Amino acid sequence: MYESIYARRLRRIRHEASVHDARSILRTPNRTDFDGLGWMLEVTNISVTPNTSTEEFVGPDAVLAKDNLRIEFRAHLLWKIDPENVKTFVEKYGETGENPLGSAYKNFIKEPFRTYTRDEVQKYDGLDIKDNIDAVGSAVQSRILKLTRGTPFTIISVVIGNIQYPQTVADSVANKLAATQVLEQTTVEIQTARARAQIREAEADGIAKAMDTINQKLTPLYVQYEAIQAQQKMVNSPNHTEVYIPVGPMGVPIVGTMKMGQQGKE
Repeated sequence: MYESIYARRLRRIRHEASVHDARSILRTPNRTDFDGLGWMLEVTNISVTPNTSTEEFVGPDAVLAKDNLRIEFRAHLLWKIDPENVKTFVEKYGETGENPLGSAYKNFIKEPFRTYTRDEVQKYDGLDIKDNIDAVGSAVQSRILKLTRGTPFTIISVVIGNIQYPQTVADSVANKLAATQVLEQTTVEIQTARARAQIREAEADGIAKAMDTINQKLTPLYVQYEAIQAQQKMVNSPNHTEVYIPVGPMGVPIVGTMKMGQQGKE
């Protein structure tokens, strides 16, 4: 059967009506269920937790110290937005986008922070900077605090670190340190040798004094007396052997050969 023209028109009208109703239903939640909360879609989120921004002074951005020594380092700034002044931050310093804090730091703090850091580092000689990094950080922090006074920015601390010297300077310092260690070791060895010489000298002096005492007190008669006393002790001992050897005037034993066959004739 062929569908009449009237029937076809009626079916098309019903289809368009159903589509229109479906579109109306899809649009309805934006106008009824979420009515009054649409402002949340346009909110800018501002974090009030501390942020660390790091500025590198390396390569062409390295800083010349007071003695024109080229120094590379990093400066770290710890800061946050005051929770009581978020509205002021958004109205005066913030920008729309995914990172409003980063944009505000770049526009208001970054370049002054780099300038202050460079100025304070240049007040010291190159090799003295590592011993004064706390002083440099405090000076930079004081200048940043003065800059941000009366603004939503809260400065927590400034840290200078990762100081790098040119390789030639580093090698020179290392060689100097090695030479100093060798010199200190040599000095210790010299002091040790002197102490040992003093010990030997003291020992020799003691021996000489002892010999002087012996030479003064041990007379020949006294030595003979001690020898007689020693012989008497040996005689009274059950286990001993006595051998008497004739000696000459200087104490040298007298050695001779006796002819056994001529004893009777003599």
